[in-house]
Amino acid sequence: MAEQDEIFAPYDAPAGGWGALAATAKALRRQSVVARGSRALLAANQPEGFDCPGCAWPDPKHTSSFEFCENGAKAIAWEVTEKRVTREFFAAHTVSELATKSDLWLEEQGRLTEPMRYDPASDKYVPISWDEAFAIIARHINRMDNPHQAEFYVSGRTSNEAAFLFGLLGRLVGTNNFPDCSNMCHEPTSRGLPLSIGIGKGTSVLEDFEHADMILNIGQNPGTNSPRAMGTLREAAKRGARIVVFNPLRERALERFADPKSTQDMLLNGAKIAHLYCQVKIGGDMAALKGVMKLVIDADRAAKANGQPAVLDDAFIAAHTHGFEAFLADLDATEWDDIIETSGLSREVLQQVADIYCSAKSVILMYGMGITQHRHGSENIQQCVNLLLLRGNIGREGTGISPVRGHSNVQGDRTVGIDEKPTQAFLDELAKVFKFEPPREHGHGVVTSIEAMLRGEVRVFLGMGGNFVAAVPDTPRVQAAMRQIDLTVGVNTKLNRGHVVHGKEALILPCRARSELDEQGGVLQSVTVEDSMSFVHASGGLLEPASPDLRSEVAIVCGMAKAIFPDRYTHIDWDGYVANYDRIRDAIEAVYPELFQEYNKRVREPGGFRLRNPASEREWKTSTGKANFLVFNGVAEDPARIANPDMLRLATLRSHDQYNTTVYSNDDRYRGIKGDRMVVFMNEVDMKARGVQPGAKVRLRTVSDDGIDRVVENLTVIAYNIPRGSIGAYYPETNPLLALGHHDQLAETPAAKSIPVMVEAMA
Repeated sequence: MAEQDEIFAPYDAPAGGWGALAATAKALRRQSVVARGSRALLAANQPEGFDCPGCAWPDPKHTSSFEFCENGAKAIAWEVTEKRVTREFFAAHTVSELATKSDLWLEEQGRLTEPMRYDPASDKYVPISWDEAFAIIARHINRMDNPHQAEFYVSGRTSNEAAFLFGLLGRLVGTNNFPDCSNMCHEPTSRGLPLSIGIGKGTSVLEDFEHADMILNIGQNPGTNSPRAMGTLREAAKRGARIVVFNPLRERALERFADPKSTQDMLLNGAKIAHLYCQVKIGGDMAALKGVMKLVIDADRAAKANGQPAVLDDAFIAAHTHGFEAFLADLDATEWDDIIETSGLSREVLQQVADIYCSAKSVILMYGMGITQHRHGSENIQQCVNLLLLRGNIGREGTGISPVRGHSNVQGDRTVGIDEKPTQAFLDELAKVFKFEPPREHGHGVVTSIEAMLRGEVRVFLGMGGNFVAAVPDTPRVQAAMRQIDLTVGVNTKLNRGHVVHGKEALILPCRARSELDEQGGVLQSVTVEDSMSFVHASGGLLEPASPDLRSEVAIVCGMAKAIFPDRYTHIDWDGYVANYDRIRDAIEAVYPELFQEYNKRVREPGGFRLRNPASEREWKTSTGKANFLVFNGVAEDPARIANPDMLRLATLRSHDQYNTTVYSNDDRYRGIKGDRMVVFMNEVDMKARGVQPGAKVRLRTVSDDGIDRVVENLTVIAYNIPRGSIGAYYPETNPLLALGHHDQLAETPAAKSIPVMVEAMA
């Protein structure tokens, strides 16, 4: 017990509150930016300020002066730090030495300041001019055997303008290879949701949360991943909306939250959030949803048999949906024993959820990666839609489906063309506007790009932001493959794992941050981003750039394009795009004339504008012309493995001091972890069955069909409140356990929230 006690103590205070204020102040002090950082925080998410580089939760129409959260403050402090990674730093460290450092240490070194090139003779990065860097990229691109040997990776922090031009650049090269961070998180939303409602985006807006009387939160921990959403949930709970949570771990923010902006909350221990907290087994969401829907159907049948008003919205179902009878037959055929065993929830608990749902007039279902990162993540989402359709909870006030995106512009990147499977209509418009014939065949997403790397088919990897090699599954295999690529390029603000796991040639291209001024030709520029609820708004920085040698993402993309195509596509005015970002938005509008009508005019309005969402208006752009009830046979992702009593199901987790692959410290305040990320959260009954004690060291081994032995060792066991059969451990430390082939069947999203593993005690 001693070792567990050293790193674990249960956290009983409300999330947010004084702890959040203290953590914010600590983050600013740690980066030596108390004054500079405070100025940036007051401009974050303001109509005349910049968009937080953190989550994609929307901004309220009537903002306060404090529209940032604790984790947003950490992201901004991390970005505006006074620390610098200069040529002197690289001269003092070989890449081999840097590769031994932790991800936390690498990013803690500070902001990148000038372009760098890897020198194999010295095993160090050395300075290079921008023109020389662009020339190297052009040389590698132009000597490829075919354009599909290049991968154009995009992170969700990339602006609409830079993403659009990057997509154009890739297609001018001749490929649709656009692996994107969306492939690893909400791709089931992009691919599975359109089959149900005709669009791969949520239908709710922020104002709907003011009118919902039930909010069902599934597989989403907003207290860490999108803390500004907690203010919305707090207001809903305080006015009486019943919030129901499906989540394996009891996340503190969903139990009790204190809004730092509320004096009452700070003095009175915050507000209760969840009305009902259902600790579903990992992989049991499908079963739980089917159980709730069976009970709703039972209630409707009983009401009609007794001459009472219907529970279902029969008029909506008849006028707006398709496939109800097949859906009903599947529910009737689903056995209760399977539902209870797979979900880990009793029929009585599911009855409570159904009762709340049946009595609610307006319901919102919000979800995160806890249900998307599964082998049937797309089908999980479709079952969520089925539940909403039963009572017409899409397309009217206070209702809807609300995917909570991660990065602040991951949705916008997709909207403006970062898509490995583009529609022919989009390609037709791109061809017409830019006067060239784009490639028509589908390209690579993350999984297929890695498969190509493993086959030795990738020669150039261009990363527009992000930390690809840390974020992806099968980490050791991917890192080995990355080192065989001819050229890897990272466009980043800070040093990360991708710079020390690189190709035979490698470039670091430092870009300006969102919080920094972007002046082109003496004129300040702004970019645009799209939030989780389809609002597009402007973002303009206010701080001096960390180095005079930084360039904007737009300028970097255009610089690459000019070098790659010195004598081709001369009709495209790359210099004009850099000089005035309005011209890029004009081009986006030309390609998407209906979606981005009067783009430059509307984005200058406070708060920007919302892209049209037909499903919000009950216009269904599906093959049937209606919202579809979709059937999934059974309740389990892989019944054979679930039946194996020795197998546990692992969900990889982010700590509270982390944003995606960026780790701010080794603490996880709300889960009670101090100073260690190599831990595994286990149910005490599962521990006893395996003969391990709290604080013991264990290894996790993947249950895989491909013959590859995937192991992570030296994890400390933490006895935790988590359902039997389920365990949790941190990402990206446990990414080596995630087999590349273990992914969603439709969207190919790695199933990081449902990895079959064995726990083995270590001597």
